[in-house]
Amino acid sequence: MSFGSFDNGGMTQPMAEINTTPLVDVMLVLLVIFIITAPLFHQAVPVDLPRVDSTKLDDKPLTITVAINGDGQVYVDGVASELAALPARFSAVVAHGRDPELHLRADRNTRYERVTEVLAVAQKCGLSRIAFVTEPRN
Repeated sequence: MSFGSFDNGGMTQPMAEINTTPLVDVMLVLLVIFIITAPLFHQAVPVDLPRVDSTKLDDKPLTITVAINGDGQVYVDGVASELAALPARFSAVVAHGRDPELHLRADRNTRYERVTEVLAVAQKCGLSRIAFVTEPRN
């Protein structure tokens, strides 16, 4: 019993289907190899580094802490200050050379207008790094 013949009466057509099974098999094998070898790439090369005495670099930025209580009174680094005295104080810190950070603590009852006044003074004096300090929720 024969399933086909080699002679189709002179009518031969090309095969129109592509067999993707070998391609999928190869890709799965490569994927498994990659999954197994990927963790090995993260191992560090052991290097015996020389030991020397040196000084630590001071990477901590200069910070200015400004607190505003519920009555609108402004405290700079724990000392009560008037709003008119803030530009001179901020300018002196900016002229120090390093890029200072302003940490602003405002009471929840503080008027928003007072907070924006302090922020405007800080911006005019060249302070661009401003952080709002809050308490975490319990």
